[in-house]
Amino acid sequence: MSVAAPLPISPVKQNMELTSINTIRTLSMDGVQAANSGHPGTPMAMAPVAYTLWQEFLRFDPQDPVWPNRDRFVLSIGHASMLLYSMLHLTEVRAVSKDYETLGEVSVPLDAIKAFRQLDSRCPGHPEYRWTSGVETTTGPLGQGVATSVGMAIGREWLAARYNKEASGFENLFDFNVYALCGDGCMMEGISGEAASLAGHLRLSNLCWIYDNNHITIEGNTSLAFTEDVATRFLGYGWNVTRVSDANDLDMLRRAFQLFQNTKDRPTLIIVDSHIGYGAPHKQDTSGAHGEPLGEDEVRLAKRNYGWPEDKKFYVPDGVYDHFRQGIGRRGQQLRDAWFARIDQYRKDYPDLAEELFRMQHRQLPEGWDRDWPNFPADAKGLATRESSAKVLNATAKNIPWLIGGSADLAPSTKTRLTFESAGDFSAENFAGRNFHFGIREHAMGAILNGMSLVKVRPFGSGFFIFVDYMRGSLRLSALMEIPVIYVFTHDSIGVGEDGPTHQPIEQLAHMRSMPGLIVIRPADANEVTEAWKVILQLHHAPAVLILSRQAVPTIDRTKYAPASSLSRGAYILADAPGANPEVILIGTGSEVALCLEAYEQLTKEGVRARVVSMPSWELFDDQDKSYRESVLPSGVKARVSVEEASDFGWSKYTGSEGHNICIESFGASAPLKHLLKKFGFNAEHIVAAATSQIVRHGSAK
Repeated sequence: MSVAAPLPISPVKQNMELTSINTIRTLSMDGVQAANSGHPGTPMAMAPVAYTLWQEFLRFDPQDPVWPNRDRFVLSIGHASMLLYSMLHLTEVRAVSKDYETLGEVSVPLDAIKAFRQLDSRCPGHPEYRWTSGVETTTGPLGQGVATSVGMAIGREWLAARYNKEASGFENLFDFNVYALCGDGCMMEGISGEAASLAGHLRLSNLCWIYDNNHITIEGNTSLAFTEDVATRFLGYGWNVTRVSDANDLDMLRRAFQLFQNTKDRPTLIIVDSHIGYGAPHKQDTSGAHGEPLGEDEVRLAKRNYGWPEDKKFYVPDGVYDHFRQGIGRRGQQLRDAWFARIDQYRKDYPDLAEELFRMQHRQLPEGWDRDWPNFPADAKGLATRESSAKVLNATAKNIPWLIGGSADLAPSTKTRLTFESAGDFSAENFAGRNFHFGIREHAMGAILNGMSLVKVRPFGSGFFIFVDYMRGSLRLSALMEIPVIYVFTHDSIGVGEDGPTHQPIEQLAHMRSMPGLIVIRPADANEVTEAWKVILQLHHAPAVLILSRQAVPTIDRTKYAPASSLSRGAYILADAPGANPEVILIGTGSEVALCLEAYEQLTKEGVRARVVSMPSWELFDDQDKSYRESVLPSGVKARVSVEEASDFGWSKYTGSEGHNICIESFGASAPLKHLLKKFGFNAEHIVAAATSQIVRHGSAK
């Protein structure tokens, strides 16, 4: 590894700007050193950028960090979290409760920085939304932050198109900007290219990415694997591109931010040339400043280069807090107060729109949100659950104006297009549209949905279930952040038929069910679809995955079998033995529930006491009290058969170690559906045989 020559050490007359910048640097260095873990190099390099942006340009009120029209700052390079924590501390950002109430305490006290990366600290290793007020989105997986920022920018454009009123003095009710600080790793990840391409296509002029061009990653210089011309790449995307050749030149930074604010027809990329580990005489411009502490000796030498007291740790000089109070603090409070004064008048002039905004920002549904929903009578032929979902989605979207979304170029197949007259298409020419065209960009779509949700609209995105693999990283962050993004996945099984194993989900259900905080629902028929949407739309702090069939499934006769309303409990008794005393339990999800009912009728004719349990959501069922779970799956009944056209991973939790799981233990095959069902044993006869075998194995329940 090459070692940079020590910087010349000379006396520095520090003004308050430089003192504040060096406070950011040294707090970051000290936090990482105290934790003996973390990334000091980027905060040392990017401190002037963060300082200039926050102190002079960011429209953000530290006293109310959740006011709706604030500018958003996204630290896409989440490993540089100490940069953000230092800013939150020095600007004295207030903590906010889960009910969006500002608390009296600061979000990041100095003790939290001293406890960086320690258990329960407000300063975890990577920024976490909900955990630390002032963190706009959880970042860490590179590229996610910048892609999420595109969703925030999209959300603002939609809010502005619906709620701004040019003729009434409310033309700028929503005009916030979105800034994202990214690095070489973000640029290398494919998701950044997907998101930047869409942002350029949509001409999102409220979006600014700041690219820390330091040429260093963990393995060494980026020349090992990354030599493309990033500026030309972004010009090709349709972005405005400008360059700051020295991260320490505040005047150049100011001009770059002003250029962004004056650009009204495209997003802006500011390329900032920097020195990672700036000021560290032996680690500047090396990977040694990237993912590990500098070491005590190097920290002292860096502080000496800054003209800083070498042995003082977590030192904030007199005047720094007040300097930020007089800058971002004063400006942010004035902007925030002026905005709320306008909202007071807006309520008088546009009471209905103001009520929408209030409910949206508090994740509440409007009155009558579930009116005029379709009814689905019993029908042996039935319809695909993607078809019934389309009817329910269109009915409810009329009642919830901020329910907006689209697909990764698959709306004709996923049936998620809003077809009523006023829906329209979201585009650079029409930001009021409610149908979104994400293009064939599943990974970016997931992150963009997160960004949209973080500005409080209610987004949905759709695709084929098999392609959830392309967006799992984004979906995982939805769950980690506890935001109610809606994912609609169709073509849920071997029911895809002739498309074959490349398009037939097998292990994907198990993947989704294993993710903490994610609600997965696979409804059995049209009426379960209706109930699933009711559950999903009332979620406040959990994303949901709705898994739907391509092929038609019977609409169950609810005059003969139990109503679908119990879907909200995750699993329910759909058909039962006389006296509710079964000797075998058949458990199914999705399209396989109809097969279970067919087997139930055969078993009943043979005098077998059988029960059918529809289990559309493991998560909802597991959340029920023990007595309800016992009433549905009594522990005394050991004879159990599960039926699902997917991997059997996890089913033993409900069928027991000796239960029978009719599932798929291989990849699928390309053939018409009827041949696939026969090949893999999904028919009533196979279920009856398995049930009979289970009864023999466990003995008849008394």
